[in-house]
Amino acid sequence: MTKIEQLKKQGKALFEGRGNLLALWQEIANQFYPERADFTQSREIGSEFACGLDTSYPILARRDLGNQIGGMLRPTNKEWFSVIKRYDENLDTSGQQWLEWVSKVQKRAMYDPVAMFTRATKEGDHDWAAFGQCVLSVRMNMAENALLYRCWHLRDVAWQEDYIGRVNTVYRKWKPTALVLHQIFGDKIHRKVKECLKKDPYTEINVWHCEVPSLTYDGDTDWGDKPMVSVYFDVENNHIMEEVGIYEGEYVIPRWQTVSGSQYAFSPAVTAALPDARLLQSVASVLLDASEKIVTPPIVAVQEAMRSDISVYAGGITWVDADYDERLGEVLREIQQRGNLPVGFEMQADTRNMIAEAFFLNKLTLPPPVPGMTAYEASERVAEYIRYALPLFEPMEAENNAAICEKTFNILQRNGAFGGPDNMPESLYGSSISFRFESPMREAVERIKGQKYVETRDMIAAAMEHDPGTTHIVDHVEAVRDVLEAIGSPAKWRRTKDEVTALQVRDVQAAEMQQALQTAQQGVDVAKTAGEAGING
Repeated sequence: MTKIEQLKKQGKALFEGRGNLLALWQEIANQFYPERADFTQSREIGSEFACGLDTSYPILARRDLGNQIGGMLRPTNKEWFSVIKRYDENLDTSGQQWLEWVSKVQKRAMYDPVAMFTRATKEGDHDWAAFGQCVLSVRMNMAENALLYRCWHLRDVAWQEDYIGRVNTVYRKWKPTALVLHQIFGDKIHRKVKECLKKDPYTEINVWHCEVPSLTYDGDTDWGDKPMVSVYFDVENNHIMEEVGIYEGEYVIPRWQTVSGSQYAFSPAVTAALPDARLLQSVASVLLDASEKIVTPPIVAVQEAMRSDISVYAGGITWVDADYDERLGEVLREIQQRGNLPVGFEMQADTRNMIAEAFFLNKLTLPPPVPGMTAYEASERVAEYIRYALPLFEPMEAENNAAICEKTFNILQRNGAFGGPDNMPESLYGSSISFRFESPMREAVERIKGQKYVETRDMIAAAMEHDPGTTHIVDHVEAVRDVLEAIGSPAKWRRTKDEVTALQVRDVQAAEMQQALQTAQQGVDVAKTAGEAGING
């Protein structure tokens, strides 16, 4: 079996193995994300997205959650991530300052307009909200002078996990034009594609991109220390255009919630809200029909008495036979209808509330402080918020933000964006790098840490009334330093521990010198007073 046959066989098995999943994603998209509703059916450009829906509320719920994810976890007006040492013991101030500089360099690279980071993550956030996962890619662009982020359609990507649950095999279907393919791979494209360049350069070519472990890839090449192999091949012409070893794959596949036995995740928000979305569409359809009957009710007419068509529009005239006897009944009359619209509207409101709760829309706001609230009450309210928000923010930080930032850091480091090893402080040699993220959940956690210090300080103050020695229990310098680091105070604002110790020694020495001067002055004053008393005596 050739390499192409091996890759096509593996890819076909992965794509066919999730056939029923495409039908589920199609139904989810129909209800919540009609812009993505092309998993099992094609859509013409310009066709209306939500033409089959009677209410837009499920779409709005998904839209609000998708927008909240980016706004809360990646706010552009904040330094929402920072590079840190995974185990930050023995990290001096120079190391902290270098990591802060690296964080700024990385953020500039990510938000470079040509990198398209905001566009890719925005698309990924809405895929995450609707389908519980998204497929992003992070790599250098063709010119090798900037990063490039892309979000790919779930329909076109299939993947497999390794034995510890990490995605280690990815296949992606792609249909670039012959012109685009030539721009990327040059003369490596198949001769038939070169012929298309002359006849019709916009002909779409069926291409697959796969990333597989180098140990399982059937090839004669020794990939050395590169654990992955990236292959681009022309499926129809059985032609490999690129085959290279890589240190890590370019794809990031964040997954919200998984179940054992499946490499694909799901959205707990949509799982809970999908029945309600169907119900809401049915209720909206009934209410629309009932409301239309009230505004323009059906009419009963006596056929023999009518001389013209019934005109039910504004200002319309309907002609009736003059010889008709009204005692036989009205010529035109409304059909009396029975119904209870308030019950329908109550059901609609209740269903909307259930959808909003399923999408966490009532749990995404940090509880505001209440005047007169004690520190303990405030900490309890924040702790309650954390318990509700944790299912949303925790997987987003670990699966999405952390994965994107780590892959970006590795790419930038390999391309020399942070300088050579000589630029790194000694305290970071051989260290593992991690990331810390600013989010409402982390803000709430750090707020608790500040409140704990306030509670500790107040308790020590109360204990000092009975025993002044209790003031030495807490190292206030260390506690304040810990709180400042927790709230994200820049390292360049803070002095090193050695500098603080030196200043403390200086203050003690200055105090001792001042005391000695005061003592000497008192001696001089006493001698002067005694001398003056002797003279006067």
